[in-house]
Amino acid sequence: MSADQDGPEDRLRRFATIWSRALFPVTATSLTRPEFESQLTPLAQQLRAALGERVFRAADSEAVGAALVATHCTEPEALSRTLDVVDAYLVLYCGASAADGTAAAEAGAGGREELRARCSRIQHAVAAGFARALRERTRTEQEAISRAALDARGTVAEALHASEARFRAVFHGAAIGIGIADLRGTVLEVNDALIRMFGGLEHQLRGRNVAEWTHPDDSPHVWRLYEELVRGDREHYRVEKAFYRPDGTVLWTNLTVSLLRDADGVPQYQLALMEDTTERRLLNLRLRYEATHDALTGLPNRTLFFERLEKALSAGEGARFGLCYLDLDGFKTVNDSLGHAAGDRLLVEVADRLQSCATAPGEMVARLGGDEFVALTTGPDTEHEVDELAGRIMHALATPIRVEGRELTVRGSIGIVEGPAAERGAAEVLRSADITMYRAKHAGGNRYELADPEADARAITRHGLTTALPVALERGEFFIEYQPLVHLGDGSVRGAEALVRWLHPQHGVISPDRFIPLAEHTGLIVPLGRWVLEQSVRQARAWEAGAGADPAAGPLRVNVNLSPCQLTHPGLVSDTVEILERAGLAPGSLCLEVTESALIGADDDLLKPLRRLAEMGVDIALDDFGTGYSNLANLRRLPVSVLKLDRAFTQGMQHFPADPVDLKIIEGIVSLAHSLDLAVTVEGVETGAQADQLRELGCDTAQGWYYARPGPPDRLHELALADAT
Repeated sequence: MSADQDGPEDRLRRFATIWSRALFPVTATSLTRPEFESQLTPLAQQLRAALGERVFRAADSEAVGAALVATHCTEPEALSRTLDVVDAYLVLYCGASAADGTAAAEAGAGGREELRARCSRIQHAVAAGFARALRERTRTEQEAISRAALDARGTVAEALHASEARFRAVFHGAAIGIGIADLRGTVLEVNDALIRMFGGLEHQLRGRNVAEWTHPDDSPHVWRLYEELVRGDREHYRVEKAFYRPDGTVLWTNLTVSLLRDADGVPQYQLALMEDTTERRLLNLRLRYEATHDALTGLPNRTLFFERLEKALSAGEGARFGLCYLDLDGFKTVNDSLGHAAGDRLLVEVADRLQSCATAPGEMVARLGGDEFVALTTGPDTEHEVDELAGRIMHALATPIRVEGRELTVRGSIGIVEGPAAERGAAEVLRSADITMYRAKHAGGNRYELADPEADARAITRHGLTTALPVALERGEFFIEYQPLVHLGDGSVRGAEALVRWLHPQHGVISPDRFIPLAEHTGLIVPLGRWVLEQSVRQARAWEAGAGADPAAGPLRVNVNLSPCQLTHPGLVSDTVEILERAGLAPGSLCLEVTESALIGADDDLLKPLRRLAEMGVDIALDDFGTGYSNLANLRRLPVSVLKLDRAFTQGMQHFPADPVDLKIIEGIVSLAHSLDLAVTVEGVETGAQADQLRELGCDTAQGWYYARPGPPDRLHELALADAT
């Protein structure tokens, strides 16, 4: 559609669109172009009205130019583009509407030329209005700048005055000490806080030179920093410094010194800020003492001892140390019988005595905690000195201590570690002393022992095995070997004893005498014993299925050792029944071995689970018989069916001729056992002569290296097949 065919409003909008597109790129505005166009549309209406007015009024068009300035179209290019748009498009899009006006009608055929002339007058008026408005805007802005400059000048003067007043108020009212000195070090100004810090006498500060304030505790770099500052090589520094007051007391401060320069950057003065830290330092010293000393005895505690020990161990080549680790024997009994208050008084007295034992240079005593104390000595001859120190400690403890009207005898066990410094760390030294102390305690106590690297290694290995035990069973590191039980009458294999082994990843195969006590100590013996019982019963069922035994002798029996901890476990009977039923093994094919020492003085509650198992048909063997002190008459009330003589009885039979006393003892035990319907098994048979003598004495079965060493289950099957053949 052409411009002549559009309506008046459509043509007006086209003109406003062209105008906005021309001005928008050169206008500083946050509006979008459509929003900017909506602002120009009323101005376009004013231009169309001016084009069609009967009498031309320049003020209307000038208002359009002024409105452009108000719309932030202040760039000269904005006016140029506006005039171009008006010249090219105002008559084209707004002339048809204007032609209907009176002026166009009177013009007749010359109406178009009249509109062009009117358009030129409009352009001049718009330009005049734009220039006038821009000039007024510029003058207004200049006046505002002038007023702001005057206001700023006045504000600066007021601020300078206020700043100087504030500086004086801060300088004299500050809680920290402030002093100003020239570059030669002469004090020019001091505030009230600094005067109070130095005792309240201003004349003793003003005019004094800062170089006079030296103190023996000054760090070497304090005055080097000062010299760098006054030379201008440093802008400021911060140190902790002590000063002497006029009365001789010491003032500790956090001192910050800054260099003040003039406008040209030339150093002029030095400004010192001092914070009084004397009370804080005393408090820190007190807290340090409390943190490094035992509250009960006043001795150095573990923290301070380790600091001293690490210092002694890092003393360098040629230095030596000696350490005594003391633990009181039976101190828990004092606490339990007399109470903790009496125990504390006993510890205080012990600490005083120990303190009197370590008075030489390089010696100290500390309390590590509880009833554990440690004494440290350093020097070139600690090998001799540490022995003397341990002797003095033992002698000091020999005199009874009177507590609450009672005389208490104090005993102690001491572990001694001595050697050259720089070879071991503090933790390693203390661990060795601890291990050695427990070795002295296990040897009876009230003595001291010297550290033994081999004993330490064994103890560390034992500890490592203890910590590795819980996961060893989960990882399948245990296995079982079987040692045959042979009938002495016909030499046939009647069964085997299950012997558990530990295949350790680092230490290889470990025998039971090394890890069974650890398992009993940690409680792992219960799950381990159940696993051994389960594996052994399953193996006995496999032997039975293989029909390897002599049919006349019955099925092969498996012997499984029971720990004293397992005897008291409430699930012993139920676990055994469940394992037998699951494997399908008759109770008579299982024999549980219990050591004689575990049943010494056993009451009915302990024997009850064994009786229940015996009633089911499980054999109970009394292992290591003859090593304890049990009454032989008690055999009648024990639910055992087998006596297993300890290998100590067979050791005397290795020589020829055998000791007749040993033979009489064995003969008597066998006779007694058979009279009680008990079978007799002998351990440790290593020669044929032993086997023959035991057969003549009436022993029933035997085991030992003479027959076979412990081995895999298949070998027992082969032996049984050979016997059957």
